[in-house]
Amino acid sequence: MKVDGGLGGSLANAADGARVAEDAGYDGIWSAETSHDPFLPLLLAAGATQRVELGTGIAVAFARNPMNLAQIAYDLQAYSGGRFILGLGSQVKPHITKRFSMEWSHPAPRMREFILAMRAIWDCWNQGTKLDFRGDYYTHTLMTPFFDPGPNPHGDPKVFLAGVGELMTEVAGETCDGFLCHGFTTERYLREVTIPALERGLERSGRTLADLEVSGPMFVVTGTNEEEMAESAKGTRRQIAFYGSTPAYRAVLELHGWGDLQTELNVLSKQGEWAAMGDLVDDEMLRTFAVVAEPDQLAAGLRARYGDVVDRISFYAPYQTDPGTWLPVLEALKAA
Repeated sequence: MKVDGGLGGSLANAADGARVAEDAGYDGIWSAETSHDPFLPLLLAAGATQRVELGTGIAVAFARNPMNLAQIAYDLQAYSGGRFILGLGSQVKPHITKRFSMEWSHPAPRMREFILAMRAIWDCWNQGTKLDFRGDYYTHTLMTPFFDPGPNPHGDPKVFLAGVGELMTEVAGETCDGFLCHGFTTERYLREVTIPALERGLERSGRTLADLEVSGPMFVVTGTNEEEMAESAKGTRRQIAFYGSTPAYRAVLELHGWGDLQTELNVLSKQGEWAAMGDLVDDEMLRTFAVVAEPDQLAAGLRARYGDVVDRISFYAPYQTDPGTWLPVLEALKAA
């Protein structure tokens, strides 16, 4: 199992943070698109490291277009020496239409076409084929020599896709090199819903699970004393509640018989009652979504839940911790 770390959005700390993560033994470093651009920290990280893979976890696909992302990914793949992973996600409709002012429709078919369009562009640059992609959502038919960067010396970057729903997960299986589990997942949902959906998509592309990397940021609750455990549980409850309020993620709760809670959380989110939302996540739900253990037991807990279904893992800890907390867990997971 590969173990990944993360970069914050601060460009001032990106290079040093990446260097520290590589020296600590992490296999990959991911940059998220939240309050900062996801690509710029990875550019700095690429120049400061030699070994680790560098990925976006995630970049919002529908805030951009296939040509735009094909070019960014090409450059990061070339500059990093072939270590870049383009991790994509769709985001939810309100963010695409209201935050990014972009078009939204049929997210799974649109994402499938988006990825195929990028691959057609890369094929044009790398193989010299005529660019003639015509789809329902994207059309790319013009590529003159002035705009063609030529073959990438390190080939195409890997493409990972994040998903929760079955249709988007099938798209990942059909078109991608990897799948990014959402943090709002459970072992049961992963085994009963996600993996079968990936297998359906993989079958359409003539592949199996052995041809796909499954990556997951998994919730962990830990601490060296009762106070630390309580604070980490509090932060995790609130993050679980935040995700649970999103209608697109209701299926995860419904699988466990908690579907009605999504409606309640959604109402509270519109009222800005974030603390009250966290209080609705009881101990059973917390332990279903998160591995709750002292630091020396975390690796065993993560391995027991996900060791046979996840190829790479990262620690989802929405609370303040000493970075040194994770080093023994990292070592234990890599030693297994």
